[in-house]
Amino acid sequence: MSSSIPRIRLYLGEEASPAVRDGLELCFYMPHPHEALKSGVRRALGVYLHAVGENALGSYLDRDGEWQPLDARGWELTRRDLHDGVEARIHLTEEARGDERFDFHYLGKALGHPEAFRGPDDVSALAVSLPTEFLETQGPGRVRSLALDMAWALPFSSGHAGLSFLGEPLASSVRDEVERLALRHPAIDVPYLDGRARTLGTRVLGPSWMTFLGPPVLTELGGAEALRARLRSPGTLVQDLGSDRAIVTLGPAPQAGDTEQGQTLPAYRELARVLEPWLFQTPPGPSAEQSPFIHDRRSWQRRFLD
Repeated sequence: MSSSIPRIRLYLGEEASPAVRDGLELCFYMPHPHEALKSGVRRALGVYLHAVGENALGSYLDRDGEWQPLDARGWELTRRDLHDGVEARIHLTEEARGDERFDFHYLGKALGHPEAFRGPDDVSALAVSLPTEFLETQGPGRVRSLALDMAWALPFSSGHAGLSFLGEPLASSVRDEVERLALRHPAIDVPYLDGRARTLGTRVLGPSWMTFLGPPVLTELGGAEALRARLRSPGTLVQDLGSDRAIVTLGPAPQAGDTEQGQTLPAYRELARVLEPWLFQTPPGPSAEQSPFIHDRRSWQRRFLD
């Protein structure tokens, strides 16, 4: 299972821990204000901690942008920030931000609040990460169960779970190598939670091992049954999650793909074709070429279509 996942370790200078490594990320995008999400996010945090262990997270990002110990006082402040106010920005990670990358990142926005300055495509967003070693030791079924348990708590419009470049993939000194690897291994995501939470709206990102679909996209697709009828690849599973949400799982375990070895991931390409009218794509032009994401963002976004 893990032999098809490339081992990725990219370093900044002489640092002992890698700036970028292979891993998994689970993301949910929610076009709802923070005030409507508080209880669900608290439950999702509990589900995540139960899966990875209470001691997996040891630092939090304070309001000045500095990392602080996630001790009893840190947890108190975190829970207060999550509970109080019309918006919240919670970022929890490992004590040393080392090679084993566990991370919980939530952006709860004051959508619809009269004093909030938000664009039409702003959404609240939640992302958690796991090292590949978690997949290897716990198995893909455990990762899938974690994703499902978190999904039940969140009113997502879309989301995804699968392989990802963990760490700092947008750092200038590693960006070119990340771009090369991302184009070679099309099912490894290049995460950019802040940017996506500003521009995604109710559209959908490209296929991942697990793709979460809610309103309005699933409704416009005709529901889970209609979607199921359009996906014929062996191993593709469409699962209902309530009346207006569904999860598409592409095979028993996540794959990276490898264009140099002819591993083009037909199931991922089939799902991309079905979702194409709703996929988020940067419009052609200078913004696509000047992106801090990768040099040709639009080319990467269409990697399962072209």
